[in-house]
Amino acid sequence: MNRLSRCFPARHRSVPDARRAALAWARQRGAEKDTLEALALAVSEAVANAAVHAYRGQETGNVELLIEETGDGFEVCVSDQGVGMVPRTDSPGLGLGMPLIARVTESVEVSSTEPGGTRVRMRFAG
Repeated sequence: MNRLSRCFPARHRSVPDARRAALAWARQRGAEKDTLEALALAVSEAVANAAVHAYRGQETGNVELLIEETGDGFEVCVSDQGVGMVPRTDSPGLGLGMPLIARVTESVEVSSTEPGGTRVRMRFAG
């Protein structure tokens, strides 16, 4: 199978589960050590961001992890159906997650999803 699709509760305890799923899948496809390390960090940060920011003011929600092989690496999407990308003056984080993701990926795109929510699309070399 050239893709992994998993859904997790948008909670902090889902971060290691999502990271393990992504690493196991990429390892089976022969990803290099540097790629695995970058993938682990980026998936952890993206899922943690969804857990903290996506569903504030709501009971609960999910975060979806989708990974696909590309010709020269992997594309990873972490998405939610939360409140979307809105400023948060009461943010409990330090604001380092997205810059860190940008640093360890080949490219990263953040976009809104319909009817609400956020998608983080990341690309990694093989």
